[in-house]
Amino acid sequence: MSMSPDPVNDRPADLLDALLAPLRLEGVFASRWVMRAPWGFRGGQERNAILHHVRSGECAITMPGAAEPIILRAGELALFPCGAAHEVADRPGRATSPLDLLLPGRPPGATTEVRVDGPGPSTELLCGGLHYDEAGMSPLYRALPDVLVLDRETLAGDPLLTGTLDGLTGRHGGLAALRAFELVFVLALRVALERSDEVPAALRHPAVGRALLAIQTRYAEPWTLESLAREARLSRSAFAAAFTRVVGEAPARHLAGRRMREAARLLTETGVPLGMIPERVGYGSAVGFHLAFRRHFGVPPGEYRRTGRAALSARPDR
Repeated sequence: MSMSPDPVNDRPADLLDALLAPLRLEGVFASRWVMRAPWGFRGGQERNAILHHVRSGECAITMPGAAEPIILRAGELALFPCGAAHEVADRPGRATSPLDLLLPGRPPGATTEVRVDGPGPSTELLCGGLHYDEAGMSPLYRALPDVLVLDRETLAGDPLLTGTLDGLTGRHGGLAALRAFELVFVLALRVALERSDEVPAALRHPAVGRALLAIQTRYAEPWTLESLAREARLSRSAFAAAFTRVVGEAPARHLAGRRMREAARLLTETGVPLGMIPERVGYGSAVGFHLAFRRHFGVPPGEYRRTGRAALSARPDR
């Protein structure tokens, strides 16, 4: 007998939404580049998610250590989920300038336009850098490829994404443009998750995906290997083997990591009393929580709260 698909838990987009929520993508820096060859710029590893959308012309993207450059043509989109270092130029092998010299600072919430005059072909490029909370980044998000490219055919299959991209054309400043870049990034990641073979297997495995969604959104519940296996609709042994194979760590370890990330957020960004945090993140014992936290972060929760808040208040985007 065939089983009809679960309308909620079998949708990869739900898991993606759960992975993105703790990152709190915000503070977009948007830029429009109008360039005539020769031109090229390079950026190092950033604490931003990045997107490049070619409006006209084409460009070459070179990743450190990659054998071949990526040629991005008009209408195509490149995503860098974790802000991987890369070069962008009118052609492969072009000498490049540091991005910090062309766009120093790149404050969140700002937009700008860069023009480069030359004798060669013209390219128009829209770029967005979305600041994220690195502490909220799960191992699964970190496992996404350094770059995901959506070609015109793939984009054409998602009218909402293409419509939002088209709407960026006349929005090079203001809140509408910044919100549109956020939406484009989330929609494009969703398309990549559903259609790209490069996405980690854990995000495409229906049974493991159900357990991952539960861990990501319901981490405070008293999960056991047995209850997670029931959530995945697998036997205990089949679930443990499948989860470890596609995620790269055991279910209990992955659950503990999610709880620790949430505890860190509560300690640095909220005034929740220290004594209430163990229960909020799924620990029945304060002693057990303190031991687990110190093992994970190397310091006790109280010290983490003090140093974390000091670091947060010193950030330039705050």
